[in-house]
Amino acid sequence: MDDFRRPGPPGRDPSPPVLDMTPDGEFRDPLPPRRTWLDRALGRVGGVALLLTLAAGGLMIVALAVVFVGLLLPVAIGAGLVAFVSLWWRMRRARRAGGAGPVRFVVIRR
Repeated sequence: MDDFRRPGPPGRDPSPPVLDMTPDGEFRDPLPPRRTWLDRALGRVGGVALLLTLAAGGLMIVALAVVFVGLLLPVAIGAGLVAFVSLWWRMRRARRAGGAGPVRFVVIRR
């Protein structure tokens, strides 16, 4: 109970501890402990460590995005190449069959 506020000089303790209450009936918080140089140093080191962790996490997310783009890019290029070859083949067959008119595309919607 030494953390709570007491009346009188700090060296003398003739009375029991005082339960300090607000007018609303809530108990007041105990006095915070004094911060030493070690607490301040560890707080700064922890803050720097947190910033480094956030920066490393951001770089990891960027690296994962680059990997996914690197994996999906060949698939997209392959799909585009298949579509190009398919359209080229259909136009070639249409020219051979004598259809010199424009190529019509049909889109079926549900």
